[in-house]
Amino acid sequence: MKAALLQLNVGDDPAANLPGTVQMIADAARQGAGFVLTPEVTNCVSQDRAHQSKVLQPEVDDLTLAGLREAAVRHGVWLSIGSLALKTDDTDGRFANRSLLIDPAGQIVARYDKIHMFDVAVSATETYRESAGYRPGGQAVVADTPFAKIGLSICYDLRFAYLYRALAQAGAEVLIVPSAFSPVTGAAHWEALLRARAIETGSYVLAAAQTGTHATSAGKPRQTYGHSMAVAPWGEVLVDMGTGPGIALVDLDLSKVAQSRQRIAALTHDRPFEGP
Repeated sequence: MKAALLQLNVGDDPAANLPGTVQMIADAARQGAGFVLTPEVTNCVSQDRAHQSKVLQPEVDDLTLAGLREAAVRHGVWLSIGSLALKTDDTDGRFANRSLLIDPAGQIVARYDKIHMFDVAVSATETYRESAGYRPGGQAVVADTPFAKIGLSICYDLRFAYLYRALAQAGAEVLIVPSAFSPVTGAAHWEALLRARAIETGSYVLAAAQTGTHATSAGKPRQTYGHSMAVAPWGEVLVDMGTGPGIALVDLDLSKVAQSRQRIAALTHDRPFEGP
């Protein structure tokens, strides 16, 4: 299977963002991709909760989801929508940060709501409190496809190794990490964490990312790190897309997963222990 990572620079207007993403899916399909992956918050990058409340929609009404499902059908591809920011019916008004896996018939095969919320103080001037606007999920997800078992995750999940171990032990051969990573933490930790998750589990890790400074009509503009990556099960970086928007293709060979897990069978070596 040939997979395509889409590196995007979307703004805070979902309707304006959609055509470019649809065009990149078409371009990836023309290059032979059968599996296309988009980043976190494919529909809207915004830090302004009031603006998000105006432009975001529930899943059933989301124009980005509808448009990308149509694109999957049109081009006959599997599509990982890295995540969409979606309204929920929660009484506190918080959104969902939801990853969706779409089949070539346009059907939603799997949904995953981001479990770990990015509540951090990167520096004196760069702080985030994702949980103020988004509700955390509570269910890990592995999806069956004809070409691989896919383990779903989103961005900050990357720092919680136990999630990926659980996904791999449940059968996942490909782990997806769609992201909108901070430039500061990206430069320090992104590659190391992605390679670690691949090595620990003997899995392909595919991480489509947002990049650059994101156009905004309300609130403070956000910057993201880029460097979408594909990492092989033995830990080799197969793709690093740098900081420009674009498409990168990688061939997935699941025999590499089996080989890595046979050489280092760590997923079968868990032992109980006490303490600390």
